[in-house]
Amino acid sequence: MHRAYQPILPSGSKYLQEKWDRASYHEHRRKIKAAKPTIDNNSPETFPHLNLKFNKLKLEEDRLSTIERDNQLLLQKMATIMRTTSRIDNKNEYKLRSLNSEKRQREQLRVSQENKSMQERLKLVQPQYDHLKWHQDWYKAEKLMDHIARYPRGWYNAQNSKPRTSKSSLVEGTKNSKSEAPIGKGEEAKDNEKRGAE
Repeated sequence: MHRAYQPILPSGSKYLQEKWDRASYHEHRRKIKAAKPTIDNNSPETFPHLNLKFNKLKLEEDRLSTIERDNQLLLQKMATIMRTTSRIDNKNEYKLRSLNSEKRQREQLRVSQENKSMQERLKLVQPQYDHLKWHQDWYKAEKLMDHIARYPRGWYNAQNSKPRTSKSSLVEGTKNSKSEAPIGKGEEAKDNEKRGAE
């Protein structure tokens, strides 16, 4: 079924309103097609000096010229060697000379003489401490220590150096010790002094 054009806004003539709406729609489409973007999304501009890199090209050219010059020199040397009898031409007639070698030698001689004289003086110096007197003092100190000591010197080592007895003798010794009377503290000290004296 045919349906007539229905305008959005109320109008007196539907046919005229349809014509006007269609004309405004076509104008709108034409403007959209002819519109230009507000954001520039094109590729950035290319500069020739960035692409060619003249400085790098110049450095490369200088390097190649240096290599070429070195090659030419080497070629000339090789040609000279091939033409001649290949004698060695790297002799250096220059003798090393120092500006202050004489001064250094004089200084070294002076230092060695001073060292010799100092060594002689050290040999002639008498010591301030007498080691013989130290030994005498030490012997005196040992005698005094022996006089004031409770036990004589070396009693512990002599006591520990006795040979060990067997188990049977230990058993007999324990039986004998049980049968004997207990020894007092004073008698035990005298017994220890006798053992140390032995």
